[in-house]
Amino acid sequence: MDDSLYDEFGNYIGPEIESDRESDREDDDEDLPDRPTEEEDASDGDDAAAASNGWITASNDIDLDNQIVLAEDKKYYPTAEEVYGEDVETLVMDEDEQPLEQPIVKPVRNIKFEVGVKDSSMYVPTQFLVGLMSNPTLVRNVALVGHLQHGKTVFMDMLIEQTHHMSTFDAHSEKHLRYTDTRIDEQERRISIKAIPMSLVLEDSNSKSYLCNIMDTPGHVNFSDEMTAALRLADGAVLIVDAAEGVMVNTERAIRHAIQDRLPIVVVINKVDRLITELKLPPKDAYHKLRHTLEIINSNIAAATSTAGNVPVIDPAAGNVCFASGTAGWSFTLQSFAKLYVKLHGIPFDADKFASRLWGDFYYHPDARVFRKKPPASGGERSFVQFVLEPLYKIYSQVIGEHKKSVEATLIELGVTLPNLAYKLNVRPLLRLACSSVFGNSSGFTDMLVKHIPSPKAAATRKVDHIYTGPKDSMIYKAMKNCDPEGPLMVNVTKLYPKPDCSVFDAFGRVYSGRIRTGQTVRVLGEGYSPDDEEDMTVKEVTKLWVYQARDRTPIAEAPAGSWVLIEGVDASIMKTATLCDEDVARYEDVYIFRPLQFNTLSVVKTATEPLNPSELPKMVEGLRKISKSYPLAITKVEESGEHTILGTGELYLDSIMKDLRELYSEVEVKVADPVVSFCETVVESSSMKCFAETPNKKNKITMIAEPLERGLAEDIENGAVSIDWNRKTIGEFFEKNYGWDVLASRSIWAFGPDKQGPNILLDDTLSGEVDKNLLNAVKDSIVQGFQWGAREGPLCDEPIRNVKFKIVDARIAPEPLHRGSGQIIPTARRVAYSGFLMATPRLMEPMYYVEIQTPIDCVSAIYTVLSRRRGHVTADVPQPGTPAYIVKAFLPVIESFGFETDLRYHTQGQAFCLSAFDHWAIVPGDPLDKSIVLRPLEPAPIQHLAREFMVKTRRRKIHSSALKYIVFALMCSRGLFENCSRTSFPSIVLLLHFRFMGVCALMLWLQDPGMSEDVSINKFFDEAMMVELAQQAADLHQQMM
Repeated sequence: MDDSLYDEFGNYIGPEIESDRESDREDDDEDLPDRPTEEEDASDGDDAAAASNGWITASNDIDLDNQIVLAEDKKYYPTAEEVYGEDVETLVMDEDEQPLEQPIVKPVRNIKFEVGVKDSSMYVPTQFLVGLMSNPTLVRNVALVGHLQHGKTVFMDMLIEQTHHMSTFDAHSEKHLRYTDTRIDEQERRISIKAIPMSLVLEDSNSKSYLCNIMDTPGHVNFSDEMTAALRLADGAVLIVDAAEGVMVNTERAIRHAIQDRLPIVVVINKVDRLITELKLPPKDAYHKLRHTLEIINSNIAAATSTAGNVPVIDPAAGNVCFASGTAGWSFTLQSFAKLYVKLHGIPFDADKFASRLWGDFYYHPDARVFRKKPPASGGERSFVQFVLEPLYKIYSQVIGEHKKSVEATLIELGVTLPNLAYKLNVRPLLRLACSSVFGNSSGFTDMLVKHIPSPKAAATRKVDHIYTGPKDSMIYKAMKNCDPEGPLMVNVTKLYPKPDCSVFDAFGRVYSGRIRTGQTVRVLGEGYSPDDEEDMTVKEVTKLWVYQARDRTPIAEAPAGSWVLIEGVDASIMKTATLCDEDVARYEDVYIFRPLQFNTLSVVKTATEPLNPSELPKMVEGLRKISKSYPLAITKVEESGEHTILGTGELYLDSIMKDLRELYSEVEVKVADPVVSFCETVVESSSMKCFAETPNKKNKITMIAEPLERGLAEDIENGAVSIDWNRKTIGEFFEKNYGWDVLASRSIWAFGPDKQGPNILLDDTLSGEVDKNLLNAVKDSIVQGFQWGAREGPLCDEPIRNVKFKIVDARIAPEPLHRGSGQIIPTARRVAYSGFLMATPRLMEPMYYVEIQTPIDCVSAIYTVLSRRRGHVTADVPQPGTPAYIVKAFLPVIESFGFETDLRYHTQGQAFCLSAFDHWAIVPGDPLDKSIVLRPLEPAPIQHLAREFMVKTRRRKIHSSALKYIVFALMCSRGLFENCSRTSFPSIVLLLHFRFMGVCALMLWLQDPGMSEDVSINKFFDEAMMVELAQQAADLHQQMM
């Protein structure tokens, strides 16, 4: 036992540690060099830095065992900056800010609403397609338009099959792929709902490639807004017509629309095989059927063309008609058919001259081997029947007859040899294989496009003149006119397509000048933009670009002038259409927008919506905003009562909107009210007296009368035949020439209302000797605003005023600017317009549908009965040429059309098919201000009481019902029926306070005017002096009658 380890009391004290350490330190000092090196100095610096950061590091001169480090200086883990880097922002949260049902990392959200495609690729490489985009002369931009079920989508399938490697195409299948029907509901309904573009590289008869941008549009009249958006981007229209049905209602509307947009038209007579397989017409009758269809098309084009002497003619001999069958997979023009004969027989003759003799009254004389206008003495058929229809009929009859030997012999005569396995196919696949082998690809269709549809560069002048609102002497206009890819960027966006998650949209448009590139910063100009008012403008960055290929998207780096392109990153501020331009172009020149779309129909059917769960109202509102982006003609608005309404063109249109609202854009359960229609307010006589109104300060007085406009004038204003932006002389000449106005009246037009293309006119009919024109012109803008405000919401039921001419006949304006401010003039102008309107025998106007019904002859009487029950009347009842069907044309009030199609099919046992589209406005029978009419609940009103019924019910729906709803909520809140509001969420409390406030306001209004929903309040629109004058006139009239 070592005594040195214990003290004198026997306690253990251990060895002498300090002395040992000192000796060890001395030994270490002996080993150290006299002067440290640079590396040692650096290591010492690092050790010091590490120690300052709180890290405990090993050092030769630091005793780690005895080093004292405070708790607040200790560091056990590296900082976020050291782990993630200095460029990463990190946040430390001390409580959860996300609800439990919301994941921290959200999964990718994809909604299954589109049909996918696998193994889809073009025969040509993408680089070749992009190279064609750089040469505008090799590009054709067209839109396929036509009637419902006339084969536009199937015709597109035929073109896609010839240009794409697609495993989804099954040549042996009897079902159509419908490639451009990308939505699942389109496949289920078997109709197109959206216009879908497709960029195809097609070869002409000389094997020269062209980039054909083709837009497949819906054929249903309810979705004609999609056709409008497609025609804006196109340089020509391809009109698809069913050979059996001929020209139908949407065919006529498509012709008028294309002529209105100044687009050339080419025609594809589709489903020619229906004449053979269904109607079983002989070749001679089939020729007359086709000729009659072309004559009807030409007559419609002539009727729609305003310029005499320059009417385009559709003629197969001219090469602007293509005959096709999308189902059988073949198409040809007379020129391509003539080349087929040249190739088959090997005879060197002029194919173009031969083609020019294959249509019309030409007969082939085999003895003389010439074509003549008269048939040969031995008799014979026309050249089209002999050389085109008879071989076609022969192929069909033998394939359908399933005579293998005869089919094989006929195909060998035509230079086609099929493998033996092909003859074992079913009739339809074999027919498709045989016809496609005989007629080849669609080179004839491509020849027609190249010859009769101008390239983007050739069509630029006409196109830009029609749609650009800027001056024609600007640099931007000249660049667009030349389709200059090096000029300033100008893009017209007309369509928005949703992303797979339906949260944002991609913008689809056409480049008119310049180049749009990925990563480029552009200015997005909305429809309300002007150089004087730049509020509707945002700056966005283009993140991605694609060539839109229906179910596929081909990414590209840039798109030059003349191209169609799909753009990502610019959709946030776009509601309908937009103009994209360079960010820097406005620094040296004013930029104007492209004209908004001009539709050939109106949204007159509306319905109110609200979420089943009130807390989901923000989701529904956001969904309605997306609906307005997705549907060009959909109108979503909030009434003064607070209800959300959607306006559409018809029942099918609204049904598609509601499906998208529920499943794609809001994903909430939505309650829908019964559909109603929009009305208009008008007058049928001139005001019975001069109506006046004074401003609240009694310093100004405006006198005005109202009278009906001339017939057709409102339609001319809406269609753009006359514009308020013209100079006064040009406007005056239009009204003098077309409507017989005098020079003074025609040059005194102040404004159209309620907008620049509104169907109402404001005239200054005052005399300079009686009215100070300088003072009147000083308040002109305020009077115009009051007039347009009143024209937007009429006095009867807050519906737009239509077909009314307002004349200012006298005015007394205060000379002091302080006394004639806009706050004094605008409401006074609106009030005097209302009083003049009410004194001019006001009436309601309702929208009318044009209905076309296809039916057998034995169902015509039932159709008359159904129409008469709904206030409809027949305008034409004609047989459909070449078919056993009849076409019944009628007008039907839109408000009576709900359920009409179901009723019609019930009474005709499903044999009648109808399509209806908005046509015109008609006056509702009866006087809406007749207080003697008593409306009884649950009883149909007589015809002469309809105007009163429509007005009262519309006022109740807009004001009284909503006010009553808010009053009920206010009473419930005031009586403490929501005691648990303290336990609800903050948004619920805000919603509760909103209802209470609205209820109190509605209750106060109702107490002031309890009958406000029943009738028009005269006190609201007439000054006291006007009321006295009216009473005096009534007394004088009563005295004269006595």
